[in-house]
Amino acid sequence: MRMSDAILHPADDGRAKRNVTILVLAQALLGAQMPMIFTMAGLAGQSLASNPCWATLPISLMVGGSMVFANPVSWIMQTYGRRVGFWLGTLGGTLGAAISAYALTQADFGVFLMGSFLMGLYQSAQGFYRFAAADTASPAFRPKAISYVMAGGLASAVIGPQLFNATNDALVVPFLGAYLTIIAINVLGAFLFFGLDIPKPPKPQVDDPKGRTRRELLRDPVIAVAIICGMVSYALMNLVMTSTPLAVVGCGFETDMAGNVVTAHVLAMFVPSFFTGHLIARFGTRKVIATGLAILGLAGIVALQGVALENFFLALVLLGVGWNFGFIGATTMLAGAHAPEERGRVQGMNDMIVFGCVTIASLASGGLMNCSGGSTIEGWNAVNIAMVPFLVLAGASLIWLILRPQDKVV
Repeated sequence: MRMSDAILHPADDGRAKRNVTILVLAQALLGAQMPMIFTMAGLAGQSLASNPCWATLPISLMVGGSMVFANPVSWIMQTYGRRVGFWLGTLGGTLGAAISAYALTQADFGVFLMGSFLMGLYQSAQGFYRFAAADTASPAFRPKAISYVMAGGLASAVIGPQLFNATNDALVVPFLGAYLTIIAINVLGAFLFFGLDIPKPPKPQVDDPKGRTRRELLRDPVIAVAIICGMVSYALMNLVMTSTPLAVVGCGFETDMAGNVVTAHVLAMFVPSFFTGHLIARFGTRKVIATGLAILGLAGIVALQGVALENFFLALVLLGVGWNFGFIGATTMLAGAHAPEERGRVQGMNDMIVFGCVTIASLASGGLMNCSGGSTIEGWNAVNIAMVPFLVLAGASLIWLILRPQDKVV
């Protein structure tokens, strides 16, 4: 083992556990803004846009911002450390929410889109919490560390929607109070990272291994399949979740009920994280990913059975569980498939690809929901049917990897 590896992965995992605690708290507090945004951004966009087909464009631009910022944020973390990158994320969340709040007071859709794009900087930084959890963890503790940090989203699933319900109509301008609350969340959450203890990666020396190029990394079967499965899991979750508030309200239910459905969904995204790491350690990443893809398919089947409130709740709960298994499994597979010197390159490339596809999914979500057929039900059905080819892609790639006997099972 190289000396840098011994520093990053102490045998007792004491440092890793302290870092996981900080990252869990960050996921809980700072992550609370994400269910708030996903609940209201589409509804706010629908009220501001001249064409309802662009209702989910604010979410698309936020996710697109996450894609654009992924490589720069990864480079900053590789060069200056995780803490600087996470602070940069809270700055993006603060400024983005402030611009969005101003846009709401002016009823300006263009400015609202600018704020949404900048908030993607926070989402990009948040995506690295799971990788930061693995930085100082031993190989045995790594899947559990990733899973525990993702479990921090359980608290955000409760905090976020409740803050939304409490602040959504607090001011005369709809959603303004919620965006001002997001500013406060980012300012407070930034202080958590003072407690983070992850050494900056050592400066590369002339004789240090350079690692593989991005093209070479993408040719690695394990890395390629991990990226595909993570991309499909996240994109399909976003595709359906983005349309859910529009579908719930469009079917005659109250806005608060849409928030409750999103709450159930986000809880389902993170509750399994308490045991996903143990399942991965026992059964392996491939079986857990396969289970996640199957549950995502089941969510689509349930959603297509009707638009009663129980259908929305059950479909969104299954969607959350499927995302958890698929995405955490893919993240763990990726984390074990590259050398330390390749970390920044792999993680930035992965998140750029994943969030690029999520951007397309969120944009397509609004188009399918509002511009497919002549009713809310037809639009909702189109959203769920669109899951099929991507599930086939991910499932086929995973089967292909499993059938490669020369690959080591991870």
